This record gives sequence, C-alpha cells and structure tokens, in this order.
Amino acid sequence: MIPVSSVVKIFGVLSWFRRFCLLQSSPTRYNLTRMLRTQLYADPTGRFVHDVVLESCRRNPNKRALLDTSCNRRFTYAEYGDLVESLARGLVAAGLAPGEVVAIFLPNSWEFAITYHAATLAGGIPTLLNPAYREREVRYQMECSAATFLITDGPLLEGINLAGLPDLRRVYTTRNPRPDTEEFAVLLRPSSASFPGLHADSRQTLAALPFSSGTTGLPKGVMLSHSNLVSNVYQMLGPGGTPLLQDDVMLCFLPLYHIYGLTVALTLPLTLGATLILMPRFDIKKLCALLTEEGVTMMPMVPPAINALCQAAEAGMFPKDHRVRWIKSGAAALAPELARRLSDLTGIAVNQGYGMTEASPVTHVGYIAPPEMNRPASIGQPLALTDCRILDLNDKEVPHGEPGELVMRGPQFMLGYWKDPQATAAVLRDGWYYSGDIVRTDADGFYYVLDRRKEMIKYKGFPVAPAEVESVLLEHPAVRDCGVVGKPDDAAGEIPCAFVVLREGFAASDALDKQLRDFVADRLAHHKQPREIRFVEALPRTPSGKILRRELRANFS
Repeated sequence: MIPVSSVVKIFGVLSWFRRFCLLQSSPTRYNLTRMLRTQLYADPTGRFVHDVVLESCRRNPNKRALLDTSCNRRFTYAEYGDLVESLARGLVAAGLAPGEVVAIFLPNSWEFAITYHAATLAGGIPTLLNPAYREREVRYQMECSAATFLITDGPLLEGINLAGLPDLRRVYTTRNPRPDTEEFAVLLRPSSASFPGLHADSRQTLAALPFSSGTTGLPKGVMLSHSNLVSNVYQMLGPGGTPLLQDDVMLCFLPLYHIYGLTVALTLPLTLGATLILMPRFDIKKLCALLTEEGVTMMPMVPPAINALCQAAEAGMFPKDHRVRWIKSGAAALAPELARRLSDLTGIAVNQGYGMTEASPVTHVGYIAPPEMNRPASIGQPLALTDCRILDLNDKEVPHGEPGELVMRGPQFMLGYWKDPQATAAVLRDGWYYSGDIVRTDADGFYYVLDRRKEMIKYKGFPVAPAEVESVLLEHPAVRDCGVVGKPDDAAGEIPCAFVVLREGFAASDALDKQLRDFVADRLAHHKQPREIRFVEALPRTPSGKILRRELRANFS
C-alpha cells in the first residue's frame, strides 16, 4: 500500500484553482477546460478504498465527517476512522477470512457506512442489498454471492427465511435485535485481532460486489476492484472533474446500496475531507429543513427528486436562505427544462453526469462554470483517462455528430460479472465496455444520450430488469406469456408496464389485475412492481422468439 502525500493533494487542489481562474479570464476557456481533464487527483496505484478514507480521517481528525439524521448521531473523522478499524477487527475476530463476502442489508445509516469500509479493511468483499428487497431477492443475491456474513437490522428480516443458505455463517442486527442473530455492537468491542496483510494487486482485489442487471437479464454481481473505485474517485476529484471542495457539506438521500450513492455520496466526500449528511430516504420537508440547519452546499440527486425540489420551491417550502451551490444529477436522463426550472427558482446550478454500475459508476460529467459550459441537456464530457468511441451496428465508428452506441474504456471499468464469463464477454470486448446507450456528440465534444439499446427500465433512477419481473409473472397460474417495458411517466421517469397473455380458463378483470400486482409485490421490491397491467391476445416477437419491446412501447404513443 503506497501512501498518498497530503502535500501532493494540496498542490493538486491549488493547481485546480489556479487553472480555474485562468479559465474564467481566458478567451480560450473551452479549450482549457478540455485540457483540464487529463489528470487524476492522485496516483491510484496500489491504493485500497479503506486506505484513502482512513488517511483522510488522520488528516482531518477534528472535522465533522458524518451526520446520520435517522438517529442524529454525529461523527468526527477521528471517530469515524476508529469505528472502521474497530469493526474491521471485530469482523476478523468473528472469523471473516480474506476474500469472503459480507452482505450489507441496511438503509442509509452510520452502520452501513462503517460496515462498508470496515469490510474491505478486514479483507472482505461487500455485496450491497436494497433494504426494500423481499425474501426472493435477498436469497438470490446471498446465494449467488456466496455471502458468509450478513449485517442487517431486525425489521428488515420480517418475512425473510435465511435457512438453507449454504455459505451464510453469521447474521448481525444493528438497532433492533432478532432471535437467531447476533448484536452488531459485539463487533465493535475491543479486539486484539490483526488486519490481514493485503499484498494482492489492488487492480484485482474486489472492493464491492453490487448487483446489476447490466444491459439485460437477471441481476449479476459486478466485480469492482479497489483500483476501479479509487480511480473513479480520483477522476472526479481531479482538475476539471467535479467542483466538490473540502469545505462542502453534502446531503445524501440516495441509497448507499446503489453504486451512485456508494461512490459519489460516501467514499468521494470522505476521501476529500468534506462533510456528509445522511438521510435514510427522500423526504422533501426534512430535506428543506436540513439545508439551512446543516449548511448544505451540494446534493447528488436524480431527476424525480429535482422535480420535487421545483414543486417545493413553487409552493414556498424551499428555503430562500440556502447555501446550496450545485446539484449533481445522475442515474436517469435529465430533461433540460427541469434543470433550468430549478435554477430559475432557487439559483442552484445543475450538473448532469452519466455512468453505470460497471463503471464504478461515473464516466462523464458536465460543468458548472463558465456559463457557456453548463449544458443541462448534455451528460458532459469524459472524465480523465476515459476513452470513448461511438459505433454503428457493424462496430464501425460513425461520423462526427451521428448517433451510435457508446463504447468506453478506462481505469474505472469492472473486472467482469461474478461467475458469469458469458455475460462478461457480451459487454467487455478487447478492453472496451459496450454500454448499450445510443449517443451523439456536438461540435464542442459534449455527449448527449439519445436512446437505449438495452432493455432496462429506469423508475426514479432505479434500474428495473424486464426479465426479472417477467419471470415472476410467469409463475402465476393465469399467465401464459408476458412482456414488461417502461412507460413514460412525469413523476417517475418510467414506470414498469406489463403486457400479459392469459391462459385458457382465465379472463381479464380488475380483480385479476390486482391479483397479479399483489403476486409480484410479495416477491419483488417496490420499484420493480408493474404500475399498469394490460391484457393482450399475443406478444410481438422476432422469428427467434425475442419480445419486440419497441412495439409494446408503441402502445404508449
């Protein structure tokens, strides 16, 4: 492990400000801005995620690191670092071996944060579960990842049977004990256990195993190395990357189990030495109060939440004396008029970014300044060391300005899908990641997402795999065939809509509609459930049997 000198980091920040000032006064501002995205914040070679966070804890011992609003607990950087180290020793003492998987099944909380960083310090691989998951989803990810430890809370285990999971050895509950589990506090007791020596290559050692459906299909474990994640943090903090500063106060309601929350809202500010305010979920009234109470200066968001901010401002609820400088929008397409509406109402600049779980997650991000570089319709330009190509269906590069599939490579891209070489080969070819998104560039090199070749539905920024919902519906005795697509929705972006072909002996009715919805609701998380069911005689399919989803989506025109 190679320590990164604080002198190097301070120099990098000062260099960024110097070049930013030049940017404001120079007639060649655009060209300078493009040149800025050539360097990382620091050298990621040999760096582990917990190293960069713990070094920040040592540099900023008395500064506030985190506030967990669910219990109003505040932590300095020194306290955060001590908790991470104590928990890591507790995990080792409890029998966690290097390379074993630790499942984190928690809402946003201080316990989630320290468990993530402690698990990697102890040599484990964290896999992250949505706290809204039902038993089916929990067991699928636990079994697929071969998780040996589970960190969760009592209420989350209601209705979930963990019996029979072959690798699971220990289950810990944080705030609400449950029979047959151990108390999380036990792991924080003083221990003489030693951290494992991490002599492995940080480029090959896994730091996170989030599950994503990729471009299609059922969820797959995305193998993100320490080098992937640290590189992405250093890309965003590098010159011209994002305007996040050490004195920023970031408010996060984005779920930490999602890679957007995990990297951008947890590891990124803690690496820099900023302050993180954690909310367990989006609550517009609580959010508006926290803005002034805690002096919030920045928020990572998704478009539906930005829309809610606009509505709050129009209703007079949004505080006029806020200090928020900017908002990063990601996880779903941002309508330019929505960004302009928020800026007009609140004075807050909106900066759109782009990425995916497979990229740790950020590949592109826009600019806040100068004004002509703030283009809300665009996802911005690639981060440092991120190469991009735009290809047609024959893998030939398209002429400038023409649409094509975005194909990328860079230090932030995953090692592959967990135990799924076939799925890996489908998206990683000769070192290039095939995104499935159709984009174009303008004359200034800004990227615009036009459409998706992939089948994913984005409900409030959360990905929904049609195949997963279809597989559940097909288990119902009334369903002979079904297809699920996203229907445009002003509030959610897209909502899952199911087209269902019934078996003989069943007739379409409101009662059956509700029965099918309830059937899915018992088995899948809220965001995956169909908001609309349409009964049809047959599904449009290709000669090979693949559902023609574009024809299903045409029903919404």
